[in-house]
Amino acid sequence: MTTLKQTLSSIRPVDQSKAPAIQAHLDDLTKPQGSLGRLEEIALRYSLITGAAVPRLGKSRVYCFAGDHGVADEGVSAFPKEVTPQMVFNMLAGGAAVNVFTRHVGAELRVVDMGVDAEFADSPGLLKHKVARGTANLAKGPAMTIAQTTQALETGIALAEQAAAEGVTLLGTGDMGIANTTPATALFAAYLGLKPVDITGRGTGVDDTRLKHKIAVIETGLAVNKAALSDPLATLAALGGFEIAGIAGLILGAAARHVPVVVDGFISSAGALAAMKLQPAVADYVFFSHLSNEQGHRAVMGALNIKPILDLGMRLGEGTGGALAMSLIGAAVKMSAEMATFSSAHVSEKAE
Repeated sequence: MTTLKQTLSSIRPVDQSKAPAIQAHLDDLTKPQGSLGRLEEIALRYSLITGAAVPRLGKSRVYCFAGDHGVADEGVSAFPKEVTPQMVFNMLAGGAAVNVFTRHVGAELRVVDMGVDAEFADSPGLLKHKVARGTANLAKGPAMTIAQTTQALETGIALAEQAAAEGVTLLGTGDMGIANTTPATALFAAYLGLKPVDITGRGTGVDDTRLKHKIAVIETGLAVNKAALSDPLATLAALGGFEIAGIAGLILGAAARHVPVVVDGFISSAGALAAMKLQPAVADYVFFSHLSNEQGHRAVMGALNIKPILDLGMRLGEGTGGALAMSLIGAAVKMSAEMATFSSAHVSEKAE
């Protein structure tokens, strides 16, 4: 059995039978029941994922997966693909937004070269897992082969396994790849039956003319790959990217090991959706960090019946929203683990 198949078969929905005991603990904390709102919901979900009534918070780590895309040749981005390796260098130097935010919340950052069209020297924080130097052009055929897609998925799975072994109790996803809003949008359209014209956004800031062209490119990609779109893995191969598949694999691997994952914005949501299509039980293990300002993310979240933790008008990617949401998730976990209970603090409860 392949690593991918073994991982998919090992993922089970979280054990909801533990919810009453966890909720009873949260209700016993020295506060009016429900007074901390969604933080209490987050604490409950975190505890269900990890299986601990009183959870603990170990290390947090964000993996930013990087890859280039053949569809960039269609002119769907306002920036050239050379920006992908340039931004990887910026992250390795500590100068990107995701560096600032991970430092702020005390999370580790790992940059994963899944398919950048450049070669990198060894560098602290860089993980080299290049499948190829960019995908093929999805507007002309499948972006990846099934073998490449499986390799990328299994890379993410292995990273999740390693992180769990190293004491990471909260994972985050991020992305870097010029033109990657195009494959992400195509995946949303294929997996959810949404129309490209309704969910295609400006990405790096394209003008109206290029936006119309981008929509047409996505529609072409869906048409030329139509035969592959009835199968979740084949759909990911046809329309996705190496970094999107890596994100999906990380989520699958984390779910198999009961490690919560904080999903970043638009691109990471495409990876999460691919993971959920491959194994629906994965949905129990993810937190969607924020509502991206990228056109279409609200429709996608609505279709999945998900309310992200934050809504700050962000659309950068990299793992920035995920890092910020980690701070709130950490606060929720510490609330559950460190706050006194009515019984332990000898505080009178609400009168009946």
